Amino acid sequence: MQDILVSVIIPAYNAHRTLKQAVDSAAAQDVPLEILVIDDASGVPAMETLAAYWGDPRIRILRQEKNRGVCAARNRGVREAKGRYIAFLDADDWWAEGKLAAQLAVMQKKNCVLSCTGRELMNPDGTSRGKQIPVQRRITYRSLLGGNCINCSSAVIRADVAKEFPMEHEDAHEDYILWLKILRKYGEAAGIPEPYLKYRLSASGKSGSKLKSARMTYKVYRYMGMNPLAAARCFAAYAVNGVRKYVTASAAHKK
Repeated sequence: MQDILVSVIIPAYNAHRTLKQAVDSAAAQDVPLEILVIDDASGVPAMETLAAYWGDPRIRILRQEKNRGVCAARNRGVREAKGRYIAFLDADDWWAEGKLAAQLAVMQKKNCVLSCTGRELMNPDGTSRGKQIPVQRRITYRSLLGGNCINCSSAVIRADVAKEFPMEHEDAHEDYILWLKILRKYGEAAGIPEPYLKYRLSASGKSGSKLKSARMTYKVYRYMGMNPLAAARCFAAYAVNGVRKYVTASAAHKK
């Protein structure tokens, strides 16, 4: 294998219906990579689901002895990663071709440690909902406080930075906490508006309930060390931006 540039981390728990599509989309990226599937004690082992990849040196399947949740799965993947960059991908999402190459190019150009892309919203059956959500090309700590525009399955992080900040607080939005910590220390992230991420919606997901997601977002601000008043102010901005994000997704970004 060539030197590994990107380590793709895919946590998987009973994701046998969608996992292969996620892995296929990662394997199709045109950069030297490895794919670490963290099987979180699934009923149908990932080894069975990915039988077509047996013998592929790019694929490593790491099985947890017991179910420990997505934070622990991603953190294990980061610890085991050999690449210079980390890319997260959930087992029910997938990528368009060229995603990783585009992000690495913009990260090198802007000398930043974190990047993300826009996303296309998909139905549970994998068909498009006809709506795309872009991201700003420049994302700062202050702008991110107004709402999490960085979807975890679109993120690429410099590996040393990912190892510096393990994910924690799974009772909140652990990925949002991670982005805030990174930007508070390292400055801005680079966004690519194009919908390289195909994001599968599911009402049974962790953030499927809007009320539950809102409560978790408030916890994010508290975990970031804010007092209740400051957390409430950020939460108000999050609520406004959240409505705007889904209502005003422009048809100009559709393909």
